[in-house]
Amino acid sequence: MKNQIEGFLQFISIEKGLSENTALSYRRDLEKYTHYLMEVEQLTSLKDVTQTVIMNYLYYLKEKGRATTTIARTIASIRSFHRFLIRERITIDDPSIHIETPRQERRLPKVLTTEEVEVLLKAPKTNSAFDIRNKAMLELLYATGIRVSELCTLKITDIHLEMGFIRCFGKGNKERVIPVGKLATEALEKYMNKARAELMKTKKHDFLFVNHHGEGLSRQGFWKILKKLSKEAMIEKELTPHTLRHSFATHLLENGADITAIQEMLGHADISTTQIYKHVTKIRLKEVYANFHPRA
Repeated sequence: MKNQIEGFLQFISIEKGLSENTALSYRRDLEKYTHYLMEVEQLTSLKDVTQTVIMNYLYYLKEKGRATTTIARTIASIRSFHRFLIRERITIDDPSIHIETPRQERRLPKVLTTEEVEVLLKAPKTNSAFDIRNKAMLELLYATGIRVSELCTLKITDIHLEMGFIRCFGKGNKERVIPVGKLATEALEKYMNKARAELMKTKKHDFLFVNHHGEGLSRQGFWKILKKLSKEAMIEKELTPHTLRHSFATHLLENGADITAIQEMLGHADISTTQIYKHVTKIRLKEVYANFHPRA
């Protein structure tokens, strides 16, 4: 079964163009799945997997206390895997075809108010190379709504400040072009002209944002920086690397931006993913009404 998983991962990475993080997620799900098949169900071949076996595995996960979101993602991984097995003529039938995905409670993304964003963007206070870098990263994330994974993989050649845009590659390696505002442009220019070379030291590569070793910044590295800055800014809300992306979309929508334009800038394949921000703005409007209307 290990060979089939490796073949599947190669297929989704090369032919489907899915990201390394997505492939790792599939690997974790499928290794746990096949371990269950061999150890609990005592199966030696994927040809012997039935719908009942898969249902038993899902009940097993539920009994282990796995979240609904985890089970839903696992089902998606199993479905993709079994479709691949049929495509490669390893198996004939797809036992996952009638497995239903559990309904998930839709969680609204946490966003900052415009005032909180301003406070966070002012958190890097010194003129050190690190603070200049941090300021540029925060300004760029809020100005463009790109994912942190996209931020960390940006290259110098992706930045076109004279023309007022950046280029990034999102999920499935899909390219998109996003406009950049004046304040983010100024912060980026300062970083590229004054701080990046100092942080690079003797290293030679094209990654835009670098860590204290001069290497490309990782998502984990950015997460540590964000936690430090949010503490300095005394923001009580729990911040995640996605918070500025959510705030970007919500604030655009609140100010009258077209939702299809927001969808394009965020790189959402399906507009239903973007429409969740409509729910966020409705809740925020109710809060404003409750707080400020004299007869609320």
